[in-house]
Amino acid sequence: MIPTFLPCGDSALVIELGDRIDADVNARVISLAAAVEAAAIPGVVEIVPSYRSVLVRYDPEIIRGRELEERLADLSEHLEVSGAQARSWNIPVVYGGEVGQDLEEIAAMKGLSPEELIALHAGGEYRVFMIGFAPGFAYLGGLPAILHTPRLQKPRQSVPAGAIGIGGQQGSVNSVAGPSGWRFIGWTPIRVFDPARKIPFLLQAGDRVSFVPIDPETGERLAARAAAGETVIEPEEAA
Repeated sequence: MIPTFLPCGDSALVIELGDRIDADVNARVISLAAAVEAAAIPGVVEIVPSYRSVLVRYDPEIIRGRELEERLADLSEHLEVSGAQARSWNIPVVYGGEVGQDLEEIAAMKGLSPEELIALHAGGEYRVFMIGFAPGFAYLGGLPAILHTPRLQKPRQSVPAGAIGIGGQQGSVNSVAGPSGWRFIGWTPIRVFDPARKIPFLLQAGDRVSFVPIDPETGERLAARAAAGETVIEPEEAA
């Protein structure tokens, strides 16, 4: 698909690289965002990759929209999409309980036992398509089709950080406490966002995620380690 440029007010451009959500389009999005950052174009102040587009904010007193569009078009035309595999994370999850309050209801909706639902959810591999909505909030593709579930009609006012969610065809890892209309089936003690860390965001677009069931006692021990500033999990880097 030929990139489409859309103005966003007088200080931002959106470059659409596809009309669907899939891994190939998202890989081009991530590569283009990296290329724009590497180009260090004077006047560019922020680069925001999403599922199928990249938003570029700029200072119009330094660079005009037309010039920026030309620069971005050139980068897109000569884009090299990395074939390297991204980092892989194994995220521990306590399924059910107070945070995973929707586990049994979703299982009943799908004609599954809670144990079958857990096995399905933990048996897949997910792709981090983008980070958004809240600091470090990860939107995950790869949710098994049988687990696709509409969001709640009435959002809850407070869902804790670490909640493992399902919203439509997507999965998620809650990064901060806040309101949400997603349905939640578990909780991870891993802090995907921690402003006290040198790198606050644990996950990044293109990462792969697998979930590993753990018992509540293990979850509490890992949560205590995370609260003490320890590194609880490390990614498996691509070879």
